[in-house]
Amino acid sequence: MASLQGLQERRRKRLRFQLRRKSGGRPRLSVFRSSKNIHVQVIDDARGVTLASASTLEKSVREAGKTGADIAAATVIGKLVAERAVKAGVKEVVFDRGSYLYHGRVKALAEAAREGGLSF
Repeated sequence: MASLQGLQERRRKRLRFQLRRKSGGRPRLSVFRSSKNIHVQVIDDARGVTLASASTLEKSVREAGKTGADIAAATVIGKLVAERAVKAGVKEVVFDRGSYLYHGRVKALAEAAREGGLSF
């Protein structure tokens, strides 16, 4: 019987393979969420460079009273990363949700990033 970590790793690798095939050179919007925080980066895989990032651990977000473990914080982070990515000249990305389901905080972050000006 496979462990949960092994299954998550297989899902993550399968998703990244599909993203690489279909990306067409677009940067990747990568999401990491834990039980207490959420982090997001816009990564140019061709150059190996992070173009924009946002996290609930940033001082400005923490001072706004967002905890990081709820949908409201994910929405703030989505808008923040979209604003920073557009400022860096990125309009189109490929959404990399990792091994997380497109539900809850991940979905809220994606919708906020779309509202902020990113298309995927």
